[in-house]
Amino acid sequence: MTDRRTRLRRTMVERETELALVDEALDQLTGPGPDAGGALLAFSGPAGLGKTTLLAELRRRALACSCTVLAARGGEQEQGQPFHVARQLIQPLLAGSSEQELRAVLGSWYAIVGPALGLCAPEQGAPPDPQGLRDGLDWVLTHLVVQRAPVVLVLDDAHWADPESLGWLAAYAPRAEHLPLLLAVAYRPDELPVHADAFRTLPGRAGQRPLPLAPLTEAAVAALVREAVGDHADDVFCREAWAVTTGNPFEAVELTARVRDKGVPPVAASAPLLRDLAAAQRGSGLVERLERLGPSTVRFAWACAVLGTAIPQDLAARVAALGAEEAVDATARLRDARILSAAEATPAHEPGPGLEFVHPLIATALYRSIPDALRVALHGRAAAAVVDAGLGSSAAARHLLETHPENDPWVVRTLREAAAENLRAGAPEAARRQLARALREPPGFDERAAVLYELGCASLLTEPANTVNHLRAALAEPFDDPALRQGIVIRLAQVLAHSDRLADASRALAQEIPYTQDVRARLRLQSEQFMWDAFDAAETDSPARSRRLARLADRLTGRDLTERYIIGLRAWDACLRGEPVDVVLHHAGRALERELSWAQEDRGFEVPVLVAMAHVYADRPGRAEELSEAGTAAFERQGWHGAHLSFAYNVRAYTRFRRGRLADAEELARAGLRLAERVGRRTPVHWYAIAILLTTLLARGRADEAWELAREHEYGRPFPAAVVFPDSQTVYAELLLARGDTKAAAAELEEVDRRLTPRGIQNPSWCPWQLHLARAVAADDPHRARALAADAVRRARVFGAPSGLGQALRVAAEVAAPEDRVELLREAVALLAASPAGYELACALAALGTELGDPDVLARALVTARECGADGLEATVAETLLGLGGVLPSPSPPVEGLTEQELRAARTAIGGVAPAADRETDWLRSAACRKLGTDLSGLPAALESYERRC
Repeated sequence: MTDRRTRLRRTMVERETELALVDEALDQLTGPGPDAGGALLAFSGPAGLGKTTLLAELRRRALACSCTVLAARGGEQEQGQPFHVARQLIQPLLAGSSEQELRAVLGSWYAIVGPALGLCAPEQGAPPDPQGLRDGLDWVLTHLVVQRAPVVLVLDDAHWADPESLGWLAAYAPRAEHLPLLLAVAYRPDELPVHADAFRTLPGRAGQRPLPLAPLTEAAVAALVREAVGDHADDVFCREAWAVTTGNPFEAVELTARVRDKGVPPVAASAPLLRDLAAAQRGSGLVERLERLGPSTVRFAWACAVLGTAIPQDLAARVAALGAEEAVDATARLRDARILSAAEATPAHEPGPGLEFVHPLIATALYRSIPDALRVALHGRAAAAVVDAGLGSSAAARHLLETHPENDPWVVRTLREAAAENLRAGAPEAARRQLARALREPPGFDERAAVLYELGCASLLTEPANTVNHLRAALAEPFDDPALRQGIVIRLAQVLAHSDRLADASRALAQEIPYTQDVRARLRLQSEQFMWDAFDAAETDSPARSRRLARLADRLTGRDLTERYIIGLRAWDACLRGEPVDVVLHHAGRALERELSWAQEDRGFEVPVLVAMAHVYADRPGRAEELSEAGTAAFERQGWHGAHLSFAYNVRAYTRFRRGRLADAEELARAGLRLAERVGRRTPVHWYAIAILLTTLLARGRADEAWELAREHEYGRPFPAAVVFPDSQTVYAELLLARGDTKAAAAELEEVDRRLTPRGIQNPSWCPWQLHLARAVAADDPHRARALAADAVRRARVFGAPSGLGQALRVAAEVAAPEDRVELLREAVALLAASPAGYELACALAALGTELGDPDVLARALVTARECGADGLEATVAETLLGLGGVLPSPSPPVEGLTEQELRAARTAIGGVAPAADRETDWLRSAACRKLGTDLSGLPAALESYERRC
């Protein structure tokens, strides 16, 4: 291996520019001072231009600088094996660790990234989503970089890396400059997948974009020839060597080696021989040269080409059907012929010494030379061999994907096992490919429905339309497994609902319920139907459904999860319909008599979220925050960092908004929006995130910023078919009102009326469309405005939440006759002062103080607005107060007993959006907890009580 490295380094010519950049990057990585730091180096070029040689030299120089080197190489045959590259990079550092050591290194990410990296078996339960897995890999790599700095990460043949690893590294690449990490990649530009385009466009630390490697000049090839055969090689001979290799470094080096080995005189008379010698290095010439080594050597080379990179010799021998001594002889002949070499590293989980091809061009040529039928057979033999070697079904699956269907139960079983393993490890696309292949085998008559169901589950995130087809096909199969049938129907309804087809989801469940014999199973299906109906904004039978739900829920005892889900739905329905708040809280309490996990494996998170939101509208935000914080933690433990975690942040943001903590609400809403952007625009979670952020920005007085945000995110018609809180169309109308477009706002709100009223949704605490419409029509039709506001007040009184009633009274005062305003506002202030709705209290105080011309009330309004972060309202009140000759109150001092730093650290901790705490922040939080007499879990409630008291 040392000889080969020396030879490669000696033949590196005309790469001075690239090596200078390598040295510059290593100096920046390892040097002292403010300029030290990481970088991204990307080298591109067609096959054979020396990318691998350049990276090998980079690795040598990095090791000489005492850097930790992580290296991986994409493989043409391994592209379909998820996390193949990620495992090469990270596994060697951790493979020898005990479970206890791994848990210490990986922390809370152990069960999320461990299976993907092949460090532990997947645990039972719902798998992480792809984004959560990427976040985990980010954390693990960053942790290793910081611990083992400086680090050089080298990825060769990136164009052949598996999609899971390549997508992760491409997204991670921008971080290199902010870490003690040099990330170096090499790829063929015409073969780099779209999801790795970051490597094409990211500038390096010195502003260098990916460097294209150029072919060698005539002089450089002449230097290689003379280095190999002597300085007496004449110019004609050297010029012909350059012409037949077109300046390709790999072909030039191999040609000079052939000239030396065969003793060809390097003179003009020998120049015609060079073309044939060069042809023997590629394509049919390479195959002919291989065939002269003998049949057993050919079979061994073909087996290696099928197995890919870092090939265990004994495994290749089994695939080639050779004995141990024959394999040793074949290996020696292939190494002498410069076709195979010893691999630099063999994965820790693979037995025996590793082999690799001298160059990927050779591997590709040999693989393509295998007769089609034999290639298929070799893949089948390889699949059996890797399973027998204990490498697992996932390693076998990539070979089975290349075989022809033969009605083999073992193939179906192996592919299903591999798919289950990959799905639990966070690679649903790989699982989808394997199950699709299993379906073509085909599976037996009695397991076809199960395979279709598993295929639907694997396709859920990437191909929802195909998922529907797979699940409907599964239902059409004749099978006798009630549990499987129930699972298929529930999953079908779920994917339909998440595709904004809620009516179809309800119908799918309704069709199955009458034919379900088991009482508990039928109740489970009914609970699912009730849930999706509750989210359907266009449901036509809402009042009747509410009555059925009430009758059912009222007689259930909550003995199992299904019953408590139905009871939770009853609490939410009562909230929407504006039943008294005591009724809402009664049913919410029944649903929560035992834990209602947001991350239950076989359930959605929708009902637990609805129960939390019922507490928000019922003026119990503290309980809502407890539930949402527990839900956030559950999502993070599961590695659900996409739509689930975004929903959790959105719920927490809206809860803070309702409490009048607008700065916190904005921070959480922006975090939720960042997560929603990963999922995709105009998805349900995106609607939630934008609506909550827009509402918060309006409350903070930043209407222009809200409008630009709405335009940027295409917030407007068509509105989603799913119920979103706050209601999307109502928020859009509020935007229009803030811009002074009352006619357009009124038109939107009239449509909200036509949509919600027939459904019996009449709680203004949930959707204050009547209040906004009253404001929109007040100038042109004051009588109607007062009637709308009066009806909203009536409804709010029935519901009984002080915050909702206080808001309704404030708006009623805004559109009322002058002589009626003060009384309405006094009642609003009294109610809101006893509620958690700080922002609404500030608005009511501002209106009352303005109406009375009372500086004291206005001063109180200003202080309240300031505490809420309602900057626009604060400025308006300040102007009014000064106009009345009043004095602006000074900013409040820090809360007594806590320093400003302790208070900020405590608030950040319960805000839930801070980065990982440093030692100082942890100390400050601990100090705050000691002073408040609580631990971190009780900090939110303790801090709220303390702030109110002070």
